[in-house]
Amino acid sequence: MEQVLRFAQPWVTDLRSPVMVISLRGWFDMGSTATAAVEALAADRIGTVIAEIDPDPFYDFTQERPMVEIRDGQMRVISWPQNNVELSRGEGRDLLILRGVEPHIGWRTYTDAIAEVATTLGCEAVVTVGAAAEAVPHTRTPTVTGSTTNAELARLLGLSQPSYQGVTGVVGVLQAALDDRSIPSISLRVGIPHYLANADHPAAVAALHAHLGHVLRIPTTEDHSAEINRWRSLHDEVVEADSQLRLYVQMLEQDYDRKAEASIPSAEDLGAQFEQFLREQRPEDS
Repeated sequence: MEQVLRFAQPWVTDLRSPVMVISLRGWFDMGSTATAAVEALAADRIGTVIAEIDPDPFYDFTQERPMVEIRDGQMRVISWPQNNVELSRGEGRDLLILRGVEPHIGWRTYTDAIAEVATTLGCEAVVTVGAAAEAVPHTRTPTVTGSTTNAELARLLGLSQPSYQGVTGVVGVLQAALDDRSIPSISLRVGIPHYLANADHPAAVAALHAHLGHVLRIPTTEDHSAEINRWRSLHDEVVEADSQLRLYVQMLEQDYDRKAEASIPSAEDLGAQFEQFLREQRPEDS
């Protein structure tokens, strides 16, 4: 593990009820929505890199190519895919934020490295954030759904427990690695309209950002409204230009309106219940 995982020195101490938050660019980050939500979460907080995962064993560099930069007019610097864990401090609890890149190979070693960071730094839980293409309309508030493999968390928070069987992503492998170490984990996911999969979706970013803030009990101040309005107009133009697509969106709207408002409790209720769960897990002398 020492060959792929490096901790910064001096050693980090006195963490306040730390929770790790993870977004990985790739299959589970449609439109970079999850990455943008986590970036917004960290925007008003002080961040310091405290650990890094070496990229060399995990990527096919013909797919995830490094970048070359010229600095000071002459020095050429190679930038490799980064998987840095950043200690993010501000109002409320401390966060350990990993904004990384989904690896191509070595998934077990990669996820074990993340679990090692969570264990070493005493994380009370891990929250993964993702976005996936779904049959949802762009004209409605994006729905954030959540799941957990922890039966007590599922019962307390009203979350689903994974029932899917089949091909999985690195997040599924990570959740198994965390289970092996008895580290509670939650997966939050927002749906992206599949017919606009190649566009930006600031409304989905805002929904994930708000849920993260409530769940983690930390304030969120970034205003997404300008980008939401701009991209809503662009999305509307695309749909208006295609009569078949207009009919399809109307069908999605009717289906959306028939369903329950959300598949998990309100973000505010979820945050209070999550905090209660974490308090109950702490040692008596903490």
